[in-house]
Amino acid sequence: MVAGLTSGDPKAVHQLLHPTGEFAARFMIIGMMITPLMMLLKGWRGPRWLMKRRRYLGVAAFGYAALHTVLYLIDEGAGAFAGRELAQTYIWTGWLAFAIFVPLAVTSTDGWVRRLRPRWKTLQRFVYGAAVLTLVHWAALHDWGGIGAAMVHFVPLAALEGYRLWSNMQRRSLRLA
Repeated sequence: MVAGLTSGDPKAVHQLLHPTGEFAARFMIIGMMITPLMMLLKGWRGPRWLMKRRRYLGVAAFGYAALHTVLYLIDEGAGAFAGRELAQTYIWTGWLAFAIFVPLAVTSTDGWVRRLRPRWKTLQRFVYGAAVLTLVHWAALHDWGGIGAAMVHFVPLAALEGYRLWSNMQRRSLRLA
């Protein structure tokens, strides 16, 4: 990516928009998949190792999302905030997903975790909204037709989250029985 930015090619910034957005989504998805993987693969240490590093994945997702946003602003220039641009679904969903990422990244330090206590976990759950907005951003960007790549990334997350919900409901019904 650095080579692309320093190449002097005027199209380099535009060409980096897609990979930076995709890496932001990938890091977010991997971070979100860890807990359901731990539930599914009980006894395997891999997800436990990832769990200890999940915050790094979230910060990396934010870093790539921030870079994606900066590259978009450089590529679009002053037209980035034109009224008709903001009316595009892929634009406002991207901005909204990024707006959700900001407080999640800011509060990802140990100090904020201690300060917010249980509210920290509640705040971090906003990542689910960011994930849905990211999927819509990706799908709308490709005119709702070429969403195969987005599905390759998001379907495993949806399946694991579905398993997580099912597992939690099973445990709850066993406790009540």
